[in-house]
Amino acid sequence: MKIPALIMAGGKGKRMGLPVEKPLLPFLGKPLLDWVVEAVASAEKVSEFYVVTSENTPETEKLCRSKGWKFLRTDAKGYHSDLKQAVRDAGLSGAVLTIPADLPAVTGKFLGKVVSAFEEYGKDFLAVFVPIEKREALGLSVSSTDEYKGVWYAVSGVNIVNGAKIQEEGKIETSAIITEETEVLLNINTLKDLEISEKIIQD
Repeated sequence: MKIPALIMAGGKGKRMGLPVEKPLLPFLGKPLLDWVVEAVASAEKVSEFYVVTSENTPETEKLCRSKGWKFLRTDAKGYHSDLKQAVRDAGLSGAVLTIPADLPAVTGKFLGKVVSAFEEYGKDFLAVFVPIEKREALGLSVSSTDEYKGVWYAVSGVNIVNGAKIQEEGKIETSAIITEETEVLLNINTLKDLEISEKIIQD
């Protein structure tokens, strides 16, 4: 099974108060987005990818143009709305991998494991969650959380969705991977996250 991927890179990154767009923030000398694109491009189970941008990230679009990466501009109405719009605009109706542009440690191998798990579980939605206490123990921020089977987790932003089903209203059958793996543990939401994550990777 090979599926397309959407790299979500249209948010303002307001929490970071940066002079630069968050996807372009240097991580060990290379923009965050570059790390994620390299992982997605090397993933054997990914067929193609699009970078999802918005009016908040014009410089990110310029980078995409210069590298020859396909991008989709959305209306910046929030993560879920932008995701639905990107899926619709790309004409994707089957399984779609979504990944944020701020996961610099992610690898193609890890993404392959996520696609395999989605196939195995056979549900319309797969989320990858990280234990909140694991991020807190490293001094990393916890900005986005979700509940799964009565337990709250940090959201990694790596998901697989059924492109047709997310356009419908109603409950979607969900499965999840709970992991402490570095690939999704290092999600950059603040400058402190950036500093801690760079040190972890260097060590």
